[in-house]
Amino acid sequence: MVQIPIINGIYTDSSPDFRTSYPVNLVPVPKANGISEGYLRPADGLVANGTGPGTDRGGINWNNVCYRVMGSKLVSVSSTGVITILGDVGDDGRLVTLDYSFDRLAIASNGNLFYWSPSLGLIQVTDPDLGVVLDVVWVDGYFMTTDGEFLVVTELSDPTQVNPLKYGSSEADPDPVKALLKLRNEVYALNRHTIEVFDNVGGDLFPFQRIEGAQIEKGVIGTHGCCNFLESIAFLGSGFNEAPGIYVGVNAQANKISTQEIDMLLLNYTEAQLEQVKLEARNDRTHQHLYVHLPDKTLVFDAAASQELGQPVWFLLTSSLVGFSKFRAQNFVWCYDRWLVGDPVTSNVGYFVNNVSTHYGMKVRWEFATTIIYNEGRGAIVTNLELVGLTGSVAFGLDPTINTSYSTDGQNWSQQKIIKAGKLGERAKRLVWFQQGWMRNWRIQRFQGTSDAHIAVARLEAQIEPLAF
Repeated sequence: MVQIPIINGIYTDSSPDFRTSYPVNLVPVPKANGISEGYLRPADGLVANGTGPGTDRGGINWNNVCYRVMGSKLVSVSSTGVITILGDVGDDGRLVTLDYSFDRLAIASNGNLFYWSPSLGLIQVTDPDLGVVLDVVWVDGYFMTTDGEFLVVTELSDPTQVNPLKYGSSEADPDPVKALLKLRNEVYALNRHTIEVFDNVGGDLFPFQRIEGAQIEKGVIGTHGCCNFLESIAFLGSGFNEAPGIYVGVNAQANKISTQEIDMLLLNYTEAQLEQVKLEARNDRTHQHLYVHLPDKTLVFDAAASQELGQPVWFLLTSSLVGFSKFRAQNFVWCYDRWLVGDPVTSNVGYFVNNVSTHYGMKVRWEFATTIIYNEGRGAIVTNLELVGLTGSVAFGLDPTINTSYSTDGQNWSQQKIIKAGKLGERAKRLVWFQQGWMRNWRIQRFQGTSDAHIAVARLEAQIEPLAF
């Protein structure tokens, strides 16, 4: 028997080029278990826990309460999913930024800045010197915003007032400011092609000063295409005259984490589409996941698994049963002892679960492929294939199937061969395909199923008989 790697697969395109095939709706887990050094488990499912006044645009945990912007409404979400509308912050169809000070929650929405607190309710900052608000961050008692050109701070004594003499700017490069983030109490001004770092030095005018030597020669494409990740700044962007990629930047260095395949996937989108992409981090069950929410799928990078396996570990998430569609969870908030999520497609509020992999009760697909099976050009007969893993955890009453197919060119696939995946409690079920044909040169094997087949896969073994050509 031959063990075949399953963490990443291979396919080809018409370039011609060998491309990497990442698991879809399956999470690579680097854990030695006696069968293999790692396995693929079903991605977390999504369960609805309430309905809000619109699609989700952003969320945050403040004082142990989950707050969200849904449509044009600022709402609070209780532990039981009860949604309370707190006010209207406008809706331009874009995501919002939420941050908080000791006594108020700030919301950058529809080009405006709002504050909310239980004592004040919802108020809008109407000072004309504020200008358009693209993003907001709280640091050292100030709320700092940007209109794309200036860095604007509110007054310490009254955060609804702005002094135009206290404007700052990010001037190392004449590129627009796209986003603001805070890391180690320093403000990162993320421009389109550069990132500058500012520290509070006080003074009568703009109280922040650029830290010389901390500048990063890459920038972000969109306001929400960045987040704090691994005590660094992760972002989707590029330097001047460069194609987009995904980077982690800190200490004046930008380390690229996107692979060739991820970079090629990003080239399928226009800059206008990438400008709407959201990045967010989720540290959960030893995973250190970075989510890149694209228009029709979500890319996920696992830093912990990448370090453990010695190679970049990526996988894809989708809420589709066929092909790809937008992943229906974003704006993750750890609150009430679980991960709450918003739905960018409907007005659902939900949360992640690991006992099912359906999305709000709807079936989704999963898929993974192998690297090339090659017998030095001599061909081979594939007597059988067996997936070794965990079965028997499906929902009561289901009798799911999974299938495999193969390709000898990386583009065209054979007819699917279907087997039963095991009913509830059938934990000793063996997933074996017999008489899987032969190959003259090489082949790639692909396995597919739906969330009905809630199984984990630790190993693929193949019994192969060489041909004497």
